Amino acid sequence: MNTKLWVVDKITNLSTTYPHITQAAHLLRENEVVAFPTETVYGLGANACSDEAVRKIYQAKGRPSDNPLIVHIASVNKLDEIVKDIPDYAYKLINEFWPGPLTLILPKKGDRLSTLVTAGLETVGVRMPSHPIALSLIREADVPIAAPSANQSGKPSPTHASHVYHDLNGKISGIIDGGATGVGVESTVLDCSSTVPTILRPGGVTKEQLESVIGEVQLDQALIDEGLAPKSPGMKYTHYAPNAPVVLVNGRLEFLQKIINKHQKEGKKVGVLTTEENINQLQANKVIACGRRANLQTVAAELYDVLRKFDDEEVDIIFSESFPQIGVGEAIMNRLLKAAGNQVIEEY
Repeated sequence: MNTKLWVVDKITNLSTTYPHITQAAHLLRENEVVAFPTETVYGLGANACSDEAVRKIYQAKGRPSDNPLIVHIASVNKLDEIVKDIPDYAYKLINEFWPGPLTLILPKKGDRLSTLVTAGLETVGVRMPSHPIALSLIREADVPIAAPSANQSGKPSPTHASHVYHDLNGKISGIIDGGATGVGVESTVLDCSSTVPTILRPGGVTKEQLESVIGEVQLDQALIDEGLAPKSPGMKYTHYAPNAPVVLVNGRLEFLQKIINKHQKEGKKVGVLTTEENINQLQANKVIACGRRANLQTVAAELYDVLRKFDDEEVDIIFSESFPQIGVGEAIMNRLLKAAGNQVIEEY
């Protein structure tokens, strides 16, 4: 398959028709698969109403078909076409955070959506992205778009079009290159079908932000107890992992350096994920700064790109700093723990 690559400058006027957007939207209506930027990561989009189209997502990614997909819309008016029984607090969240990195799990309505999108569940995750290219594409296609991250299943999510090209060239119809994404980690997934609104996946909207609008919000126990099966789209299997094993280190920099030294003496090529504040205080075969510890939003924005850089360096093992699990730090640590398969070394 020949994968088209369209470079689209940032769109500021959504009423304007852009030839590349029109071409990509036509492919989506023809049940083809197209990757496009959102404000979180690049998404792999297909017509959410077509079994044929959705099946191509799973095939391209190598993603298990029992792992549901998030549906993207470009207008709140489209919500009632695919979901029902929307609680009042969900509308408060929509008014505050849409368009933006928040996915709401709601009861699906009728049979318009492909059952492959919901993996047979009676609920569906829906969000309205804020990236102008994503909004323009969805509006032009005029169908709800199922879109997981546009990467090979299990690998770090793509925050640049080059990541998508590396993983999926020849497997999908097209890639819209809109530059680097902003948030860097996927949307927050909030289950609105439970008694208490429950975060199934931490992401670009924090627990604190949600509670400031609607009051009590709880974390899914599967985020705390690794023995439980996660319920969120994109969280059921190992994710975000580079080629080399990842190990989180929770302790002082001196403790981390001792671990690095031990593995280098054993002949291993060691990579270290750290922050700008600490990069000059650690020595290893490859030390890469991932944002600033003083501003965890920068860590989130660079996380997946840094994990992919370690593949280019062909390291044998990656040690990573740990981060405080508050605000977006909850999402950062969730992704790092998934990448590490929950391998953590604690300094006692």
